Amino acid sequence: MSFTASRRTTSVIAALAAVPLFVALAGCATASSDAGSDGGSSDETVKIGVVGKGDAQWAPFVEAAAEEGITVELVDFGSYEQPNPALTEGEIDLNQFQHIVYLAEYNEASGSDLTPIGSTAIYPLGLYSQKYDDVDDIPEGETVAVPDDASNQARALLVLQSAGLIELKSGGTIFSDLADVDTAKSKVEVTALEAALIPTSLPDVAAAIINNDFVEDAGLSFDDAIAQDDPEDPNALPYVNIFAARAEDADNETYLKLVEIFQTNEDVQAGLLESSGDTAVPLQTPVEDLVSSLEKVQKDTAANK
Repeated sequence: MSFTASRRTTSVIAALAAVPLFVALAGCATASSDAGSDGGSSDETVKIGVVGKGDAQWAPFVEAAAEEGITVELVDFGSYEQPNPALTEGEIDLNQFQHIVYLAEYNEASGSDLTPIGSTAIYPLGLYSQKYDDVDDIPEGETVAVPDDASNQARALLVLQSAGLIELKSGGTIFSDLADVDTAKSKVEVTALEAALIPTSLPDVAAAIINNDFVEDAGLSFDDAIAQDDPEDPNALPYVNIFAARAEDADNETYLKLVEIFQTNEDVQAGLLESSGDTAVPLQTPVEDLVSSLEKVQKDTAANK
């Protein structure tokens, strides 16, 4: 989910961490007969669901996996709604496209038990402007746009609060929305737009939070951000992008080996940076921290229904 993340999203929670395109999946993963649910095999084929098969990290990842005796089949999805149901139904073995917040929302809504088995990266969410070069230059009363989907909107509001443009009544959480903006104490007004439409609307507002996937659509570079969240902030953990598996496969040695390859192979990491415009911050977050974060976010999600 560059979830933002995680990629090519117009709605990271309502869809995340999207443009509908239904992809037919041909059967389930194939594995050698001696591969168990908690073990691996040098002849195993692993199907991984992604959004953006052509991204620069995937070709070297497939090659590096093959060198370890693992055949990776990438299943490309055109929408973020699709990889989790496909994983739940066993049509793929893993997916890698989303952050923890999106996975928590999916599990809670569907009753599934998908779980993170490794981190990939976090993608800072930026504030951009075609009118102002500094946050401090934005006049009082101006309008700032944020994405209208729940996950990205909450994160966007936290960025605006950190930048001193707004105050949130609750202090800010992953569930904050426009109703939480304390207008009397905020410097700017906030409007919500569909994430994919924000780039073309940028000239009409003072500034806007733009998902990484759409920054270049606005004629901007990632270096043009005038504010962004801090990926090292503990509060950013729910926005770490992950490999997800079914709960019964959490200890599968082959799957964990693939996570290790992704995290440590130099060519894969170079491709990850390339495909993100050098915005990705690669992470090797302990799996227990990812699982704890998922459990907390999922619990909070249920309580906020």
